[in-house]
Amino acid sequence: MVRYNKEYPIPKPMMSEDTKEFWKILLEKKELHIQRCKRCQIYMHPPRPICYNCKKFDMEWVPSSGKGTIYSYVVYHRPVHPGFEVPYECILVELEEGVRIVSNMVDCEPDEIYIGMPVEAVVEQISDDLVLPKFKRQNT
Repeated sequence: MVRYNKEYPIPKPMMSEDTKEFWKILLEKKELHIQRCKRCQIYMHPPRPICYNCKKFDMEWVPSSGKGTIYSYVVYHRPVHPGFEVPYECILVELEEGVRIVSNMVDCEPDEIYIGMPVEAVVEQISDDLVLPKFKRQNT
């Protein structure tokens, strides 16, 4: 679970022309959406302008189930940015749609995380202009 050091600004994710729609939808709808190719129906993350499968520029944004499992994780014991308090985890979640997303947990400590852990997405309001997709334990 990430805790932010109030003495420093919260670091924001890099945003680009390719990812701005992802962040806009997340902020406005408070739901996780992922890209899908309209032609071959392949899901993609991180967002990109062209389908890696069929090479078409015909992408759409669709709601994700938000459910997945932890594919991998790392626990940081030294901060990579002064805005984070340690220890904290960084997880790689494989969503039901088959894409993977890097995030954090909101409801458990780093030593409770395990590979294969069922999780579901939540949207955490970090500041007025920033929301982040994070994960909690899945109710099974």
